[in-house]
Amino acid sequence: MGRGTLRGMKQWWQTMRDWCLERLRWRGKRRLTPRMQTGRAGERHAAAHLRAQGWGIVARNWQNGRDEIDIVARDGPSLVFIEVKTRASTGAVDEAGMGYFAVNARKRRALSRACRAYLSGLASKPAHFRFDIIEVKIKGDGTHELVHHRGIPLFPKHYRP
Repeated sequence: MGRGTLRGMKQWWQTMRDWCLERLRWRGKRRLTPRMQTGRAGERHAAAHLRAQGWGIVARNWQNGRDEIDIVARDGPSLVFIEVKTRASTGAVDEAGMGYFAVNARKRRALSRACRAYLSGLASKPAHFRFDIIEVKIKGDGTHELVHHRGIPLFPKHYRP
């Protein structure tokens, strides 16, 4: 091996190292798309609403693999799993119920898997648990409307964790 080849290999390794380090730095700074920003804003509004109702927030954005629970909260003795659906209001069409109906069968299966995983990880099982959906409609002027659907059937009737 000649000196030119060795120098070329060294340069190649330095270039690769710099590229990898730059890629790792870029991955750490994840950009939020406008859609993601709207979703986060809706989750903040929902959490504030729950706190105002006297509920305790146990976890936010709890993940199990690719499945996620937006909010886990306590409503007295009940453990509540909450899916937040946020829409930016266009004002043209009344969108009431759109967040509720956006939780289709596929999403319910994913939520059910996540809820079961959360329950299986608890040391003491709750006496009662349920699933709620909160719809948040963010208007153009920065205000928001919130609809809370309680006790959505997600588990079989006699399911025990």
